[in-house]
Amino acid sequence: MTLSSRRAWISSSVGALSAGATVLASRSSTLAAETRDDSSSPFKFCLNTSTISGQKLTLVQELELAARAGYDGVEPWLREIEAHVGSGGTLSDLGKRIADLGLKIPSAIGFAEWVVDDAGRRAKGIDQMKRDMEKVRAIGGTRIAAPPVGATDQDNLDLRAAADRYRVILEAGEELGVVPQVEVWGFSKSVSRLGEAAMVAIQANHPQACILPDVYHLYRGGSDFTGIKLLNGNAMHVFHMNDYPDMPARATITDADRIFPGAGIAPLTSLLRDLRSIGYQGHLSLELFNREYWKLDAGQVVGEGLKRMKAAVAAAMKA
Repeated sequence: MTLSSRRAWISSSVGALSAGATVLASRSSTLAAETRDDSSSPFKFCLNTSTISGQKLTLVQELELAARAGYDGVEPWLREIEAHVGSGGTLSDLGKRIADLGLKIPSAIGFAEWVVDDAGRRAKGIDQMKRDMEKVRAIGGTRIAAPPVGATDQDNLDLRAAADRYRVILEAGEELGVVPQVEVWGFSKSVSRLGEAAMVAIQANHPQACILPDVYHLYRGGSDFTGIKLLNGNAMHVFHMNDYPDMPARATITDADRIFPGAGIAPLTSLLRDLRSIGYQGHLSLELFNREYWKLDAGQVVGEGLKRMKAAVAAAMKA
């Protein structure tokens, strides 16, 4: 997909989604039933709220859209949880709303500096991680992302030291009932590849150690997707789903270039087949930051994203 063809594809997608608004609205309840009742899929489907963050909805509105579309779970960002409380809500009422909608919170996105070399910053980061875990647990969540925040531009991070630091937050999570997941960040200079995240998780020597991969980040960091076959499916619980075009190039592609699954060049069919072969049964979480999608009706984007994830899975299971 060239840059010009990518622009044409986005333009046609925007037009198609806008033209189909009435149809999507009329099918919303039917779609929810169809998408949740899918015994053919070995995976569950989740919405990372970044996908519609540009529409500036409240977290409750995002939850309602996800439930209406038929998602199994939602992956919120800590800033949204905090905004809910800041606007007068409580964590308990948010947790009840999530349960009433029939949704799960398999993961949440936070940015605590748990891995940095500076002891003072790391101590503050671990305290923040604990506070974030408490909030996630209060709304019924079970896991939280643990990306290499603060060490993104550091190319000499000792991965064995990172593993020891990961164990610290794993032990904190064990007490709080929330598991931190080592997240692969493709633009990081230290934990940009699947193998680096795997080393941190393995060397932590903790039974709940796990990895949070992402299609875009694996590509951005230079990981070969075949490495997934070397993992056990139980080592992952959430996998961020998206796709990417062939332009911009790998070295310059950004989060904003992510597109719907199946719309780009990512080897999703082989990836999903490999995930099934290693026994992965977790959530596929749609995580996009596409500014063109942010201009559309959020309900349309949510519905289209789920439809495309399910289509990718169906194609992989038949291949």
